[in-house]
Amino acid sequence: MPVLARGDAQIWRRRTARESLTRAFGWLLGLAVFAVCWLMISAKTTWFFVFDAPRIAGDIWTRATPPRWEYITQLGRPIWDTLNIATLGTLIALCLAVPVAFLAARNTTPSALFIRPVALLIIVSTRSINSLIWALLLIAIIGPGVFAGVIAIAIRSIGFCAKLLYEAIEEIDQTQVEAITATGASRWQVMAYGIVPQILPAFAGIAVFRWDINIRESTVLGLVGAGGIGLQLSASLNVLAWPQVSLILIVILVAVVISEWVSAKVRGAII
Repeated sequence: MPVLARGDAQIWRRRTARESLTRAFGWLLGLAVFAVCWLMISAKTTWFFVFDAPRIAGDIWTRATPPRWEYITQLGRPIWDTLNIATLGTLIALCLAVPVAFLAARNTTPSALFIRPVALLIIVSTRSINSLIWALLLIAIIGPGVFAGVIAIAIRSIGFCAKLLYEAIEEIDQTQVEAITATGASRWQVMAYGIVPQILPAFAGIAVFRWDINIRESTVLGLVGAGGIGLQLSASLNVLAWPQVSLILIVILVAVVISEWVSAKVRGAII
């Protein structure tokens, strides 16, 4: 903190005058960017619909309540498909993410110059595209249905799982690896007894965490034709069957809450 002498008194300041001016300039620049963005958004917004939104929301709420409870008998198979999409997609992603993670980690990759960049490219490319976009592409290739949803979830999850896993591999204790290497163990034995035991807790946590995320993502894949309860939601929205829509949303909420509870219990047991 700079000290300014004024007579016999000393005044303490948190920042120098230059730092204060720089900070003020940053705030002014941020406000200017916000104002420009707000003007651009305002010019392309139909404010009549924005101001009329509360009335429309109230009308939809009136139409959607009470939910059509008898429709729940038709949601058993869709919600089961949704759970299968999330679970199978997660399992496929984990099987593919493990070798990619070992190839991407600096301390396990066979070639940091050639193979590691390819593994990192796979991680970035699969993480950068949303599962809905993957589902749209896959539906165009293999047709609509649950299988397209499973593959979309799997592709999307590869980068997420591999990134967290290869970071865990790079953070392992090298002392244990060096001790096993000193016994004359082969490369595969070092990996099996020196690396894998150290990353198993992280792997289990990543698997459960990603499955929890995939439950949420798989509920909306049906909106583009990839199966699951989202398909029922899309059909109900198309015919404006609001009581069915409200019931489907309740079922989705319950499924997500249960998956969150299960994943929290499993992560707690692992940790």
